[in-house]
Amino acid sequence: MPTIVVDVMPKPELLDPQGKAVSGAFARLGVTGFSDVRIGKRFELTVEGEVTDEVLAEARRIADEVLSNSVIEDVVGIEVAE
Repeated sequence: MPTIVVDVMPKPELLDPQGKAVSGAFARLGVTGFSDVRIGKRFELTVEGEVTDEVLAEARRIADEVLSNSVIEDVVGIEVAE
């Protein structure tokens, strides 16, 4: 069955405390080469049947209305992973 993957990230202008903590851990562990860490959410929606334009539109609606908080998060990706 196909899967629709929805990626949600904190808005760029907002502080990401989890990302800040991981970034601090990188520094303490001597990990270099990374300037910032932002942590988001990934949702996998299993589709019953074929992925049509209507199904993708419904996934977009669900992503915007249910899976993300539009005040603090952006839906940054919706893709089909077969």
